[in-house]
Amino acid sequence: MRKLLFLDFDGVLHPTSASSGLLFCRVPLLQQALADHCCTIVISSSWRHHHSAEQLLALFPSTLGARIVGFTGEYYVGRWPRYQEIQNYRMANGNPNWRALDDSYLEFPKACPELLLCDPNVGLGAAQAMALSKWLTG
Repeated sequence: MRKLLFLDFDGVLHPTSASSGLLFCRVPLLQQALADHCCTIVISSSWRHHHSAEQLLALFPSTLGARIVGFTGEYYVGRWPRYQEIQNYRMANGNPNWRALDDSYLEFPKACPELLLCDPNVGLGAAQAMALSKWLTG
């Protein structure tokens, strides 16, 4: 079954309070976790509303950029918005096996097993990278 990673930026690829020099500082850890695994990426970050697809793709090294297959759609207003945006994307694009790297537990149902929750003060850490690799291996 196809595996799809929904990717947030702030609080995942860098700490939420990161200065411009530290933006995307956690990308090498994501690259390492995805290495040698078959997985595509959909950007679920709110950055998708403020930057063009070309601008967003340019933020990634080519190895990760080549994995990006899309972006979640319009903002969802209501309970668990990020989760609902992901569900809308999944319903429109098949129903792949998925995980979300995100730092906002409030945007997902309680105990959502697909959520790999990051510490917003750190971003992607070793525990989430290990969980991601384990999911991709299984």
